[in-house]
Amino acid sequence: MANKAVFLDRDGVINDHVRYVNTPDDLILFPGVGKAIKRLNDAGYKVFVVTNQGGVGLGFMQEEHLHAVHDKLERELKRDGAILDEIAYCPHKPKAGCACRKPEAKMILDLASNHQVDLAQSYMVGDRETDVLAGQKAGVTTIYIGPPGTKDDAVVKADHRAPTLVDAVELILAQEER
Repeated sequence: MANKAVFLDRDGVINDHVRYVNTPDDLILFPGVGKAIKRLNDAGYKVFVVTNQGGVGLGFMQEEHLHAVHDKLERELKRDGAILDEIAYCPHKPKAGCACRKPEAKMILDLASNHQVDLAQSYMVGDRETDVLAGQKAGVTTIYIGPPGTKDDAVVKADHRAPTLVDAVELILAQEER
């Protein structure tokens, strides 16, 4: 049986990105994200993070530091009982032309294949046009995070909009009830 899933961008959706997240100390979760992800877990969704991390390819951080950031992320979420099924990331430079960097859909498609995910029952939640485009290419329902008037607001053509991940989870669970 195929699983339903929610694919989450990291910076700007799960955590603040006022500054680059290059060390665990830079990771500051938004309020309520742990409980929101736990609600998705409880509703039977697999939850994945798909994140572009070009700072690795550009030399601003080493891959082991990225793993330390993700370890902290998972520890912080577990405090609320939330579990990420897997974290996928693209370490390549922004203009490297790789297949895994969003707006390409490879990270989503690979996770879906590896975890038997039904993309038609799944969502991509992100705060940039690249996140929405990756979700569209993968064939999932897209949710754009951000208040009206944000920089991508005029160009992003997502299926839904929500101001925060907490609100996006409400929207996802309301869709399920229909």
